[in-house]
Amino acid sequence: MRLCINIDHVATLREARGALEPDPVTAAQICELAGADGIVCHLREDRRHINDRDLRLLRETVKTKLDLEMAATEEIIRIAVETLPDLATLVPERRQELTTEGGLDVIGHRHLLRDVVRELQRHEIEVSLFIDPVPAQIEAAADVGAEKIEIHTGEYANSRSEQQSAELLEVIRGAAIRARELGMGVNAGHGLNYLNILPVRQISEIEEVSIGHAILARAVFVGLDRAVKEMLALTR
Repeated sequence: MRLCINIDHVATLREARGALEPDPVTAAQICELAGADGIVCHLREDRRHINDRDLRLLRETVKTKLDLEMAATEEIIRIAVETLPDLATLVPERRQELTTEGGLDVIGHRHLLRDVVRELQRHEIEVSLFIDPVPAQIEAAADVGAEKIEIHTGEYANSRSEQQSAELLEVIRGAAIRARELGMGVNAGHGLNYLNILPVRQISEIEEVSIGHAILARAVFVGLDRAVKEMLALTR
């Protein structure tokens, strides 16, 4: 299982003081040197953490894979086409949310998303859709032409009992299997940490996970290099 590190919260800490440090670009370099398979960043419309400068420098310096999380808006699509990330992950976005809450409604925005997917692919950018583990949404993702999906694991991560966790894990497993049947690659992410990643690791259909907050929280105590390596040991 590949591990990609979301470095948004490094920029969140920087913006908390309106300062220049810590630099998410430097954090990305440390993550790669520690063995991460890719770097994830979300350029939000309100630029609350990652900004245009960060994205430009990340594109110039990331040596593994750069995954740009983005809303399907005209401005961000234009920036993606100019920047050319290796992967564009389309996500829903609301100004008042603390973090992404739930997956895209691909069914309800099928025509828009089909056009956006085609535009990104026209510039040789691979496209993933961040969706809940719902069969109809997965089938809609295949219908609009996405090469990958990223399964939203937030409900599983927030489960309050072992039974609920097991049930939600099976939902994720079923979603991953269905996506592979439809010819799509399968990523997963949201709320994954050093404990709940272990059962997810056993789902062979999931090829890659995106983890940010848990690793950066751990890095406060042990350093970023060690925090990344500890997670790598759990995902390999």
